[in-house]
Amino acid sequence: MINVLSAGNSIVNQYISELRDAEIQKDSLRFRYNLERLGGIFAYEISKRLAYETKEVMTPLGIANVPVLIEYPVLATILRAGLPFHQGLLQFFDKSENAFISAFRRHHKDGSFSISIEYASITEIENKVVVLCDTMLASGSSMVLAYKELISHGVPNHTHIVAAVASVEGLEYVKKNIAKKDITLWVGVVDDEMTAQSFIVPGLGDAGDLAYGKKH
Repeated sequence: MINVLSAGNSIVNQYISELRDAEIQKDSLRFRYNLERLGGIFAYEISKRLAYETKEVMTPLGIANVPVLIEYPVLATILRAGLPFHQGLLQFFDKSENAFISAFRRHHKDGSFSISIEYASITEIENKVVVLCDTMLASGSSMVLAYKELISHGVPNHTHIVAAVASVEGLEYVKKNIAKKDITLWVGVVDDEMTAQSFIVPGLGDAGDLAYGKKH
């Protein structure tokens, strides 16, 4: 199942428009904040799919029966572009444990590149719900490798894969390589094109550079 939040009119489209805007992008604080706000919206939407139980809460005037989460999901992200997006999720799922995965491009002399996992810090995920996020889902390779790294540490009960901007090709790659009934895909917006260097068009550019400065 793929959920595209920009499919209907909502504040999501305002935040995505600001993330894309080359002039607004000059303000890295604003860029990070918009990613955080999107992360919070995704957290809210995902929270509707989680398991709840009724809890008695004592108020100053009596007892209220309130549905509360049985268990918070584990939040996982791909460094470094995913960090502000992850922070937005964490602000809502504030009791969640976290996992971090470092993926990098190895460029070759012929102009091609391969993606490798360099480091992973994974908390207990066996039989838990996991939310795996990255700002961009371009070719889909990083997301697939990150997911496979995750499940090498345990098998989640369900995984929500989240991206602010995705390409059609990237979504197809993910569906082809890790399509399972226990995975749900969430994206802010889907773009049709991608360059030979795996940049989404129109996309928004290099999210990591825009959030934290250009790398060398």
